[in-house]
Amino acid sequence: MRKLLLAMLFVALASRANAQGVTIKLGTLAPQGSTWHDLLREMGQRWEEVSGGQVKLRIYAGGTQGGEAEMVRKMAVGQLQAASISNFGMHDIAAEPAGLTIPFIFRDEEQMQCAFKKTRPRMDEVLQQRGYVPVQWSTVGNVQLFCDKPHRSPADMDEAKIWVWEGDPKSVEAFRLAGLKPMVLSSSDIVPALQTGMIDCVSNVPLYMLTTRLFERAPYMMDTTWAYLTGATLVRKDVWEKVPADIRPKLIAVAQELGDKVDAEVRRLNQDAIAAMEKQGLHVVQSDAVAWRAAMEKTRPAVRGGVVPADFYDQVIAAREACGGEAKK
Repeated sequence: MRKLLLAMLFVALASRANAQGVTIKLGTLAPQGSTWHDLLREMGQRWEEVSGGQVKLRIYAGGTQGGEAEMVRKMAVGQLQAASISNFGMHDIAAEPAGLTIPFIFRDEEQMQCAFKKTRPRMDEVLQQRGYVPVQWSTVGNVQLFCDKPHRSPADMDEAKIWVWEGDPKSVEAFRLAGLKPMVLSSSDIVPALQTGMIDCVSNVPLYMLTTRLFERAPYMMDTTWAYLTGATLVRKDVWEKVPADIRPKLIAVAQELGDKVDAEVRRLNQDAIAAMEKQGLHVVQSDAVAWRAAMEKTRPAVRGGVVPADFYDQVIAAREACGGEAKK
């Protein structure tokens, strides 16, 4: 009888915990009012609806929780339960996703998307092993190089200091092999660093540069695409498992639907961003794509096995080959 009462008490407590629901605090660099922020807000509203109010999403946008590395640290200690971050910003959790954003490794966006589909299962698996559930992946856009002066080729970059994500010393080594001068900073420090001359160049997608007004400090954009950026919404696995099992698939379906919606719009939005910035003083610089590719080829020894695990780097190259061969020379 005592065991039966204890079992009933346990069930009652569990039901009460579920009724109280789960609040997920999520950080992101996405500026207030941006497309990515709107996506997250809609996701939060729909998660609450499909869960019957059991799951609530509290969004901290615009880098208010720090740069991506800081958000990852806050997730690790439980100050945040989730983050929407770029694949490169995940390197403190898992280095594999950065393999899709190696500069000049893909011929075009179509080839990158094809390779992404082939390598996603491995990235999902690694993230799950590290304690995070990727509920949604989406395209962030084509990364362009923005500088305070026009630079046509690596040879023009002798004195230019280029921003590099913090927490990844091998990326610093890679850029140096290309003859560049990397400066390691948190993404939240880019604005003051451009203002003070600590950095001269930053690589990011046009829509982000427009929304944050960073192009006003770096008004020269290289016309050749630097890399391709994706992103994901990661939720701590232990928090995710507090959500009732029958609700989780519904949340995943909502997140993936909205991620696909952004993918369909992001190319147009980034093109519109370039047009808007040109009207406000942005200069598009014709670059020497051959010289840039040659310089970035010199980085591969530091990238393979350094920035990205060697076996996954090889998987990305194999996926690229299966998706139409090497990047243009």
